[in-house]
Amino acid sequence: MSTVQALEVTVTAPVASFRNPLYAGVQVGLPCPPPATVGGLLAAAAGGWDAVDPGLRFAMAFHARGQGVDLETYHPLDATGKKADPTPREREFLADVTLTVWLVHDPDQRVVTDLDLWQRRLRRPVWPLRLGRSQDLVGVRTRLVELRPGPGRQGAAVLPAGVTGFGTRLRLPTAVARDRSWTVWEDYRHHAAGTCEEQVPESTDWPEQTWVDKEGRAVVLLPPTHPIHAEERQP
Repeated sequence: MSTVQALEVTVTAPVASFRNPLYAGVQVGLPCPPPATVGGLLAAAAGGWDAVDPGLRFAMAFHARGQGVDLETYHPLDATGKKADPTPREREFLADVTLTVWLVHDPDQRVVTDLDLWQRRLRRPVWPLRLGRSQDLVGVRTRLVELRPGPGRQGAAVLPAGVTGFGTRLRLPTAVARDRSWTVWEDYRHHAAGTCEEQVPESTDWPEQTWVDKEGRAVVLLPPTHPIHAEERQP
């Protein structure tokens, strides 16, 4: 069975926090980063969205070893949109987190990604790389790996909701317009404990290719996160 090359990007951070934008006025955390957040991290490495191919897609998995609540300075806006007085507010956070991103190159599946370019970008990012908290930088490791077509273990993968029925169903931002006036939302599945042993099947109901890495983990591409996909849908 033929294999394809991929760039596996491992992002680690002692603390991360992803606010759920569906809850206005309160700080409710998500158990994993939205694809739009991970796309933003890649864009920061490249130097901005203008340097990113609008068709770029990636697969990802996420796991946190702990969670908690601390106090953050909240900068609210009043009814007119002006800044009001800052105030402390409880905020959920995740601890000792690992995000794995796969950039895949498979011309047979019309997935063309310059892996060498992205490896250089992630080794020497243009902008600081963060994961949901502006005060915390992340650690990044990259390596070229081989994937093969076939079903893989779901584990901690973040998957389109149509691929699997296991894990928590989440409504997450996929692409956000550059002026933040429009957001593309999609449904995903994520098993926060990362212990889901279910196999992600190759399904005729799901048109995308499913790959598996040497550790047996499922690798499934998510929809594109470039802001142009939100701006094109804006009424």
